[in-house]
Amino acid sequence: MRIGILFGGRSREREISFAGGRTVYDLLDKSLFEPIPVFIDSLGNFILLDWQYLYKGSIRDFYPPVSSIKNDESKYQIYIESLQLNEKGIDEAISKVGKKIHPEDFKNLFDFAFLALHGPYGEDGSIQGILDFYDIPYSGSGILPSAIGINKILQKQLMADMGVKAAQSESLTRDYWMSNPENPSKFFRKIQEQFSLPVVIKSSTQGSSIGISILKEWDFETFTQAIDKSFFTKEIMASDWQKLGPEEKKEFIRDTCDIYTGTGIPFRIGEKTIYHPNELEQVIDKVFATGEHVIVLESLQTEPEVLIEEFIEGKEFSCIVVEGENGEPIALPPTEIIKQSAIFDYRAKYLPGIARKITPIRLQEEKIKEIISSCENLYSKLHFDVYARIDGLLNKDGMIYLNDPNTTSGMLPSSFFFHQAAEIGLSPGQFLTYIIHKSLEKRLGSSHNAIHINSLLSILNNKLSTLHSATSEKMNIAVIFGGYSTERHISVESGRNVFEKLSSSGKYNVMPVFLSGNSENGLEFYVLPMSLLLKDNADDIREKPAHFSIAPVINEIIAKANYITSTFSSKGYEFYPRKITLDELSGMADFVFLGLHGRPGEDGQIQRLLEEKNIPYNGSGPESSAITIDKYLTNEILKANGFDVPDHFLVEKESWLKDPHSLIEEIESNIHYPFIAKPSDDGCSSAVKKIIGRDELVVFAEAMFRDVEELPAIMSENLGLKTNEEFPLKNFFVVEELVDARDATHFLEITCGLLTSYNKDNNLVYEVFEPSEALAMKGILSLEEKFLAGEGQNITPARFNEDSLINATISNQVKAVLEQAARLLNIEGYSRIDAFVRIFPENKAEVIFIEVNSLPGLTPATVIFHQAALKGYKPFEFLDQIIRFGLTKSKKSEYHTANQ
Repeated sequence: MRIGILFGGRSREREISFAGGRTVYDLLDKSLFEPIPVFIDSLGNFILLDWQYLYKGSIRDFYPPVSSIKNDESKYQIYIESLQLNEKGIDEAISKVGKKIHPEDFKNLFDFAFLALHGPYGEDGSIQGILDFYDIPYSGSGILPSAIGINKILQKQLMADMGVKAAQSESLTRDYWMSNPENPSKFFRKIQEQFSLPVVIKSSTQGSSIGISILKEWDFETFTQAIDKSFFTKEIMASDWQKLGPEEKKEFIRDTCDIYTGTGIPFRIGEKTIYHPNELEQVIDKVFATGEHVIVLESLQTEPEVLIEEFIEGKEFSCIVVEGENGEPIALPPTEIIKQSAIFDYRAKYLPGIARKITPIRLQEEKIKEIISSCENLYSKLHFDVYARIDGLLNKDGMIYLNDPNTTSGMLPSSFFFHQAAEIGLSPGQFLTYIIHKSLEKRLGSSHNAIHINSLLSILNNKLSTLHSATSEKMNIAVIFGGYSTERHISVESGRNVFEKLSSSGKYNVMPVFLSGNSENGLEFYVLPMSLLLKDNADDIREKPAHFSIAPVINEIIAKANYITSTFSSKGYEFYPRKITLDELSGMADFVFLGLHGRPGEDGQIQRLLEEKNIPYNGSGPESSAITIDKYLTNEILKANGFDVPDHFLVEKESWLKDPHSLIEEIESNIHYPFIAKPSDDGCSSAVKKIIGRDELVVFAEAMFRDVEELPAIMSENLGLKTNEEFPLKNFFVVEELVDARDATHFLEITCGLLTSYNKDNNLVYEVFEPSEALAMKGILSLEEKFLAGEGQNITPARFNEDSLINATISNQVKAVLEQAARLLNIEGYSRIDAFVRIFPENKAEVIFIEVNSLPGLTPATVIFHQAALKGYKPFEFLDQIIRFGLTKSKKSEYHTANQ
């Protein structure tokens, strides 16, 4: 069955939709379905997307294509609407990434539409209406429940009429707020009389916590700013703007234009519409030059109404409700959300390791059952179809408040959607199959083409019965992830992604193995059930195996959902984690795929253990790994062999504690401020800081060399860390030169992957991918820019020169240098190398190495997948190549040992 995955869209949540669409594309069972990616751009065009663009980190990484952007427009990241192209220009842009299609083409391209869209034009019934018109069956709810699900104010009214307990609320129309200068103060007084503090202020049709604020004091200015934020308007004061330097102005413009946390471009200022950040900066300067004191920006993506509601203090939860065999609602185990701030914001929702999700919510069984019953009741009363996500709160008095019922859930790999389905024994691929099957059944009632839908159901049922009875001999692969470094959360996401891509291919039997313990007390290995694999916080997984149990309420839900699991799940599903030894692992797995980052994993420790047990694995050997994990040692070796590296200095704890003043003077005599300080053996941007003076160096060193594992709050504040951002405890760190352009004509930061193989003469061959240009918004690539959906930007291939032939020439120079370094360091399997490149007249390139990663991140949108795609490797094919090399290398090693 051809499944058209509709994703992207016009809303502010387009990047989460893009990431969710990629997840669905990857996780659909390829023995049942053929995924067809249909990207909807922010202008509303439907694009049959070339598959390789699915693996970009952000829409802006590929669309608009670089060829559509003029040099003077590349200062900021933009979406297609900012270019204001004519129809021909838009068609040319689309042709670079795929093929423009229209709704009347859908039937020839796919049999069923899987909707991974969010927000207006995706969850509101709009796309559902188009699909109904063209008689295309689709996933989830129909037009009416979708229209209800998008509108928070309508939901509140309906819930009140139905007797469903919800937070006290009041709505405010944009027309009232904007029409009379006295209305804001009137409304403020009304809210003061009606509510106690704190109050929540939010947009009426947005998700992903966009446009939301919590008011904690009765201050009119703060209240006005919160309302403006929810309406996506913003006041800019001349006095504030004129205090900013050039870089600060750029950052202000970028933040203001952001579609998640900012006002969101395009804007209107008075009668003028502004589409590009460059233009906004120019207009602000021009207006303030005339003597004006204030500018009011209003996004074209504004809101008709804003919702004000009481703040409920208590446990926050989210619950997926699905339909059983006969259409009865079944609430899956509700998940408790533990967050560090009052709002479960965009960063906490989608960045691994920031928030924690506990399933089921930590309550007495009877109270959990009450939540389940409440969610099932609301699902029925709102006439939702197939599935929904219902959020809520339990206050200190034990009262349940439901809010924000959604007809579409986030579909990132560890979203509630997949996470809760795993609790009853469904893998993500199996859950998607169920959603498609149930959606076909629901569409039967409203379709004019019941014969076609019945035919699709019949074919799918036959395939499912064949699938259950099929047996085959497949290679067994264990994917190991987790660990104890600050990179453990990213390791979980990498390992899960590898597991899911290998599993959905149908080629391998894949087993998820979590690595726990530490270097002092020993390492522990646990085979995980799907319910633990789909947690997005490594610490949640680590705590579970030792005292794992299935709550009685989950057993009841499993029994209630027996039709779903017996039809769509695999036989013999293991619900419990199982501790294993490496000896046991050697008997269970033909190959181990390491999804680890930092220590242990990239340091050679695991590789040595696996070699002792004769277990093949991916990546470089123990000796090479032990070198490349150490950034200082790597750069010392590279420097000694004629490669360019930043000036660097190793700061050791013993020397610091003995005489910090003398050590600081020694550092300052070798490297000038500002410079970079970072751990020598951690990656993922962990604790990488720009140090501008002696005071900052002292703060950094004292935090790195502290006596306790937990970072004191005052140190976290002094370092400027974000909520839940970790800072490692080390015995040494590296200080290195802040690399800049110097006298080069062009300067950029790159990251470049490579893959190795053996030729017919058994010689090692390096396939170096096209480098990607990594754009850091604030000079240093952040965790968010690397791993948060829609943040950061990687341009592949890197823009060394505007002329394509010259660009290729420079790229080849750079790749040749990277290959030489990889050979020197004995990199095997695959790797990612980060570097700066200076380009001089005559197109001479100078490569300055930053670091070498022996087990680079393999999260769904990591840059190495972009680069592999340009070489024609789909993600599974890339992983398969890595496995094949590891197997061949192991056989060569066995042969060599036997001959010795």
